[in-house]
Amino acid sequence: MSERITTAQGREIAYHLTPGAGPAVVFLGGFRSDMSGTKALHLEAWARSAGRAFLRFDYSGHGESGGVFEDGTIGDWAEDASAALDLVEGPAVLVGSSMGGWISCLLGRDRPGKVAGLVTIAAAPDFTEDGYWAGFDAAQRAALEREGVVHVPSDYGAPYPITARLIAEGRRRLVLRSPLRFGCPVRMLQGTADTAVSTETALRLLDHAEAPDIRLTLVKGADHRFSAPAELALIERSVIDVLDLI
Repeated sequence: MSERITTAQGREIAYHLTPGAGPAVVFLGGFRSDMSGTKALHLEAWARSAGRAFLRFDYSGHGESGGVFEDGTIGDWAEDASAALDLVEGPAVLVGSSMGGWISCLLGRDRPGKVAGLVTIAAAPDFTEDGYWAGFDAAQRAALEREGVVHVPSDYGAPYPITARLIAEGRRRLVLRSPLRFGCPVRMLQGTADTAVSTETALRLLDHAEAPDIRLTLVKGADHRFSAPAELALIERSVIDVLDLI
């Protein structure tokens, strides 16, 4: 059973913390995903076998945490992630998947003393602006202004409700329009068959970010889930690579 904390903003966050040696590894999930996904559970099993501290959690409005998904924004979920990060002792290695990659960039930039390394998986920086808003036609933009929400088809089930607040607040959290500097090693993983996040996005983040040691690995044929056995093994190796540099 998950444990729970209440953030400074009053949101209830569910989490699982595996005790072990530091630096801890913290998994940040994607948009509308939860902490029981394949990648999070694989890393938890690896951490347990390695005696490594590991944390997985749900943003508000996701999974087992409190709140309503439609009420949330990138900034809210970044605050949730920052509160979760304080559950582990000392600096941590963040593993951010999709939206979690964006949020890990925010934490790596804004909390350098707490972030010892970054591993991103199909990172989706600025997706509210460059993905949803840029892809909306005139009718969708008008509906967003009129109704405050539009529903966008998803490959993962029911359509996603995209709110005007999510788009507007996301503009305050963009990371590709201003300097993005990390004082830690960074490993980025990206599949070439990903239809949600393009290879061009990964290359743009690689070109834009600054770090003492930053590398991008492209995996031919891998999709956005990045959860095949060979891909999970690559995530694990990337985490170990970063830990070895700390």
